[in-house]
Formats: sequence, C-alpha cells, structure tokens
Amino acid sequence: MREYLKFYIDGQWVEPLEMTTVETINPATEAVSGKIALGNIADVDRAVKSARKAFDSWSQTSREERLAVLEKVASEYEKRSADIGSAISDEMGAPMALAQGFHVALGGGHLATAIEVLKNFEFEELRGQTMIRHEPIGVCAMITPWNWPINQIAVKVFPAMAAGCTVVLKPSQEAHFSAQIFAEIMDAAGVPAGVFNLVQGKGSVIGAELSRHPQVDMVSITGSEFAGIEVAKNAADTVKRVTQELGGKSALIVLDDEQFAANVGKGVGGMMMNSGQTCSATTRMLVPKARMAEAIVAGKAAAEQVTVGDPKGEFAMGPVVSKSQFNSIQQYIEKGIAEGATLVAGGPGRPEGLDKGWYVKPTVFANVTNEMVIAREEIFGPVQVIIGYDDLDHAIAIANDSDFGLAGGVYGADLQTCQNVARRMRTGWVSINDGFDFNCPFGGYKKSGNGREWGEHGFTEYLEIKGILGFVPATE
Repeated sequence: MREYLKFYIDGQWVEPLEMTTVETINPATEAVSGKIALGNIADVDRAVKSARKAFDSWSQTSREERLAVLEKVASEYEKRSADIGSAISDEMGAPMALAQGFHVALGGGHLATAIEVLKNFEFEELRGQTMIRHEPIGVCAMITPWNWPINQIAVKVFPAMAAGCTVVLKPSQEAHFSAQIFAEIMDAAGVPAGVFNLVQGKGSVIGAELSRHPQVDMVSITGSEFAGIEVAKNAADTVKRVTQELGGKSALIVLDDEQFAANVGKGVGGMMMNSGQTCSATTRMLVPKARMAEAIVAGKAAAEQVTVGDPKGEFAMGPVVSKSQFNSIQQYIEKGIAEGATLVAGGPGRPEGLDKGWYVKPTVFANVTNEMVIAREEIFGPVQVIIGYDDLDHAIAIANDSDFGLAGGVYGADLQTCQNVARRMRTGWVSINDGFDFNCPFGGYKKSGNGREWGEHGFTEYLEIKGILGFVPATE
C-alpha cells in the first residue's frame, strides 16, 4: 500500500501543518490502495511564499542554466518512467500498457518540447527603437486532473519552469501517486529550492486558496467547467491571469468515401481509449445519414472488440476512476435509452464477469440527434454517440452546435476536403486522420476554456510582454 504523508515545499519534504489523511481506493478492486495527506490554507501559504522567494533568482537565470536543470529532470524522468506508469494504473485504472506507454510518453514529450522551445525562443526582439521583451509572469499555480495525470502536470510545469516561472502544483485528489513521484523526480534532479512545490488536498480548499492568493500571478487549471468558473471567480479580485482547459463534446466528421466503415471502427476504438475519460475525445461521431446502417454495423463490431478487465492484465480498457464516475456514466446511458437513441453496443451495468471494480461496458448509441442530452453533455466515459448528417454543411453545423469547442476530428481520403472541413469547425484543435504534434497548440473555444498549452503557444502563456521605448542598441 502506498503512503504519502509529506508535501514538497522549498526543496524539502515536509509534513502538513495539521495532519489530515484520506484513504485512496483502487478503482479496479474497490480496495484501499494508499493513504495521502491533505493540506490546508496555511500549507498553501508557505508553498506560495517559497515559490515567491525562489522567483527572484530563478527568473534571472540564463537560458543555459534552465536548460541544464531541465535536462537533469529528463534524465530522472526516464529512470522513474516505470514507477510513474504503475502509479497511474493504480490510481485511475488505466491498463498497464497504456499507463506505461502513452501516459508516460506524453509527460516525456512535453518535457522534451519545453526544452526545444527554450533553446530557440527569442526573449527579446528589437523593432526600430522599441525593444519587445518576454519576461516570466511569476508564481504559477497549477491545478491538474486525474484522467491524464502526468500529461497535465508536465504540460503545465515544464513550460512554466522553462519560461523562468516558479510553480505550486495541486494535483487531483484521485491522482495522488503519480504527482508524488513527479515531485521525487524534481527533487532528485536538483531543481533549486522553491522553483517547484507540491501540496496535495481538496480543490475546494487548496485550489480555491491558490486562486485567491495575492502572491500567485497566474493559475492554470484543467478540469470541469464548474471548477474553471470557480477558479476564475476566486482569481478576479487579484486580477491574476487564468488559463482554463475545461470540458469537451468533440465531433468527429467521417466523410462519405471508400474508407467509411474502417474509419467508423477506428473512431469508436480510439474514443474508448482511457475508458473514454479524455476531455478531447471525439464522443460525437457524425456520419452520412444514408450510411447510418453501415455505421451501426462497424460501430458495434469495434465496440465489441474492446476488451475490458484488470488493468494489470492484457485488456484494452480498465475501470473508470471512481464509484461516483461510474454512477454518472450509468445515468447517462439510461438517459440515452430513455431519449430513444438506438443502443448499438454495451449498455447499463458492468461487463459480464466483472462484479467488482468500476468497469463500464463500451457503449455505442446510433440515430442520435444533436438535441439529446447524450449529445450535448460531457459524459466522460466509454460512450460513443453517432449522429447522421445530410451533407458536409450540415455536418459542420452539427459539429459547431455545442457549448464546447475543445477538439474535433475529420476522417477521409480526400485531404483537401478534410482540410476545408477542419477550417470551418469552431474548436481549438482539429486532427485530420489522427494527426498528432507536440508543438500544436491545444485549448478550447467557448465553454472549453481559454489559453493554450503544448509547444511554443503553451510556453508563451507563462510570459509577460514588456515594451521598452527609445531603446538604442549598444554600438560595438
């Protein structure tokens, strides 16, 4: 059983000022898997003050000095990659192959990207006699979720540090373990005291206080729409920068071509990854109405090929993260049936043979309309809805008819058509035929939030812009 009863503040492992603990539950077994300490407002204050003190020196380090620290972190990250994967599997139920594969690779990819951006970024640009400077914004509070835990920590912490900022991290209550290992990596790498700090605890306590704290200059949150709104409200009185990556109900438009059936199957299978617990998952699949029957056959076959079981075994899908998440997903599945959607695969309850753990059947609904609750609200589970469209104009209209705008996708053989469709989708990230790039900006329109992560665009979120007028270059 894992036990983490200390926080990482000012380069030291320290006990909470008041010891309060909570047991963690393994979603695959429903058994107690560990114990974690919960912080309070006073713990936040000492972490923020540590980061504030460290900012004075860290913000003045050279590019080369910060690169040296990040390279050491990269070395330690590689050493602990198996530990990180194991922790992720234990805490949120990802199959071991996925946890030690893509989960860990995403964290390492964001670190490598931050290093490359820092190597090449122009912090100063002279325009005539005006100098445009990019300077670190200051102390950054990071509030991260449980669904891709190391990815979301890495995509925030590494570019912030690379930019010259200092950090206080508050990870999700459901993803304690991997965050503690991340802090151990930072410690082993010799990150200067106060540059990185970790405080565990409840969002309503730790997240709220970080958002309000007058010495925090920026808050970056990935979470629910509700959590993002609360952070923005709490941050308003101190006029700090807030970036939010929130919910999604992303559309995948499947074109009418010879690859149609294969693309439907690919879309369903891909959406089920991580038990559907991905904010950018393309949970709304849009297909030509005339080919709905084919989509049903292909979608059913794909869902039934998704094996579900023990994350330590050879299964494609593990449990969802918690009992409350399981219950929420079940309610949405029942709602879809009540709304009259065609249940193609899956349905209520656990998969056959699994009477313990928060396992959900890979579920597909067809003949869904975009007005149904299952098409409008984020389910955050392995539930695919298939909606029919008349033509591409209609498909784009359906895709854009959403309160969210985080991600989207287009599948098709005609790349020109795919590109034209992608341009018209009102969403922050559109992948054509599963394209992927660590340097592509990621973030949302509408209620999916504001600000961008990944690559250079994510790096610049942690910088202020200063203009110096009358700047005459020194003559040689």
